Amino acid sequence: MENKAIGLDKGWDYMQKGITKLKRILEGLPEPPFTSEEYMMLYTTIYNMCTQKPPHDHSQQLYDKYREAFEEYISSTVLPSLREKHDEFMLRELAKRWANHKVMVRWLSRFFHYLDRYFIARRSLPTLNEVGLTCFRDLVYQEVHAKVKDAMITLIDRALLKNVLDIFVEIGMGKMDRYEDDFEADMLQDTGAYYSRKASSWIEEDSCPDYMLKAMSHYLHSSSETKLSEKVQNELLVAYANRLLEKEHSGCRPLLRDDKVEDLSRMYRLYCKIPRGLDPVANIFKPHITAEGTALVQQAEDATSNQASSAPGVQEQVLIRRTIELHDKYMAYVTDCFQNHTLFHKALKEAFEVFCNKTVTGNSSAELLATFCDNILKKGGSEKLSDEVIEETLEKVVKLLAYISDKDLFAEFYRKKLARRLLFDRSANDDHKRSILTKLKQQCGGQFTSKMEGMVTDLTLARENQANYEDYLRSNSAAHPGIDLTVTVLTTGFWPSYKSFDLNLPAEMVKCVEFFKGFYETKTKHRKLTWIYSLGTCHINGKFEQKIIELIVSTYQAAVLLLFNASDRLSYSEIMAHLNLTHDDLLRLLHSLSCAKYKILSKEPNTKTISHGDYFEFNSKFTDKLRRIKVPLPPVDERKKVVEDVDKDRRYAIDAALVRIMKSRKVLGHQQLVSECVEQLSRMFKPDIKAIKKRMEDLITRDYLERDKENQNMFRYLA
Repeated sequence: MENKAIGLDKGWDYMQKGITKLKRILEGLPEPPFTSEEYMMLYTTIYNMCTQKPPHDHSQQLYDKYREAFEEYISSTVLPSLREKHDEFMLRELAKRWANHKVMVRWLSRFFHYLDRYFIARRSLPTLNEVGLTCFRDLVYQEVHAKVKDAMITLIDRALLKNVLDIFVEIGMGKMDRYEDDFEADMLQDTGAYYSRKASSWIEEDSCPDYMLKAMSHYLHSSSETKLSEKVQNELLVAYANRLLEKEHSGCRPLLRDDKVEDLSRMYRLYCKIPRGLDPVANIFKPHITAEGTALVQQAEDATSNQASSAPGVQEQVLIRRTIELHDKYMAYVTDCFQNHTLFHKALKEAFEVFCNKTVTGNSSAELLATFCDNILKKGGSEKLSDEVIEETLEKVVKLLAYISDKDLFAEFYRKKLARRLLFDRSANDDHKRSILTKLKQQCGGQFTSKMEGMVTDLTLARENQANYEDYLRSNSAAHPGIDLTVTVLTTGFWPSYKSFDLNLPAEMVKCVEFFKGFYETKTKHRKLTWIYSLGTCHINGKFEQKIIELIVSTYQAAVLLLFNASDRLSYSEIMAHLNLTHDDLLRLLHSLSCAKYKILSKEPNTKTISHGDYFEFNSKFTDKLRRIKVPLPPVDERKKVVEDVDKDRRYAIDAALVRIMKSRKVLGHQQLVSECVEQLSRMFKPDIKAIKKRMEDLITRDYLERDKENQNMFRYLA
């Protein structure tokens, strides 16, 4: 027996109950969810109504009813709820209605699924999903999209903006033209105009920090849609970049000057998203640091010239200390405010390179830095610092060294000072001495520190050597040198070069020197000892009328004084002949013994300066409250000698670099050879172009290079 056909009205009445239940669920009214039986009955009803024999096949009518169900719901419920709301509230309602609409389309498409599979497929009609979306587009979207656009321009809620934008995209059903035609072009234009108006009033009224706060809230919360972001960014930040950053009382410079760390961080976050947006910030950062550093140099210059009475070098030491503090401060800006961005590291580096290479009162920064280290590391230095602070300070000094172009000059000055500390036992702490060498090695390479490391090793070996000498004397019963002698044997190549005169030693000293030579020859036959008397120290007893005073003097001073054991009175020229010294050295010696603080010798005539016609006698009436005194020699300015040594080393270094380059390249143009040479040497010093040209000419005369006969600007390597 045949089933009775389901009539359209009866069948639709049943479907209508299911649709009403769905609407109530969407509206949030009390309604239990669909059971699987309910769902199957609704699905089966449609199936049956579509598979009945004609004229009872209701497929076309049901397809139309499907559309009408949406149209009725939108007209009766959705549009009235949207019309009564405005601005952000209207957008929230729209987003909610769109989400509900998609749920409704999904459920009804399941109930009417049989239509999609057969009827629609055969007739090439729009799918149920498309019909559902089209209803929303034609009825809701067409009515509200203009109002939506206006509301969105001022919207700050990023998530909501994203949801609403998704509607414009999804309405296009896979195509972006809806979004682009109906929304994007107008939205971008309106957004541009809106923010252009905002920016033009903010830039007049607000300080740079206040402007950035407003820009932050609008721009950073604007949609993730790139074009929109770019538009907001362009109007708020790019268009007014220069005026904003250059604001007289609140722009980038005042923010740096007044340490406004938060505002600078905000500036970075705003401008880092803009192509080349950070360039103007870095271009303000660099001259700001340069100006601060240059001011420190000028202060040191002024203070030194105004305080002639203060200890020499004090202001220069203050300058290094302040430069370290300046570096700490701006390195913190680079890491914290500017997120370690390479642009700001570069700005910091270039700024420090400017003022770290200025001379102060005629002293190069390389020398000042070496003196600063020496002061920290020597016993009784003016700085009383804990071990941790010394370590930290040395670390920072080595960082500053990176900015100094004449690193070789620093190395030579440092080596000279290290030598004095080592030879006169003036180092406060051996660990620090080694620690800075490790730091320098990391910064400048092994070649930079190899001589200094050799010096430190030499001292250890010299102590062993001295112990062996003392054992040798004890085991040799015939050995009576008469004077206790401590000898520090050094390796010539490691140490700075010192004057070694053939000083005519007093007889007392000759004997013990000969003893040491005898001992040393038992150790090695291949090494020649050269005596550097200028670095020697002697302890001698002065037998004065009132008491015996121990005098700590240089070997040269001792040699002068010992002459008076054999003579009561000696002329300047007699002393000179006895000792075989130069005028310069003798003037310093006699001045230190007869015209300075301790007058061990009396002089005729009794004037404050030494003349070639002077006569000298031992001053037996001399006394002092101390039992032991050190008789100082006026210091010799070694700066000239260091600079000369470095210049000589640079000539060798340029020669070696030129030969190295030409050996590998064989033929090279003048310009390229010069620039490659500069690049190779710049780790240690900034070679002078004239000096390079001079060395090239020298290498040509020595047959290492030749000029090309056709082209004078080309060079060949002569193997």
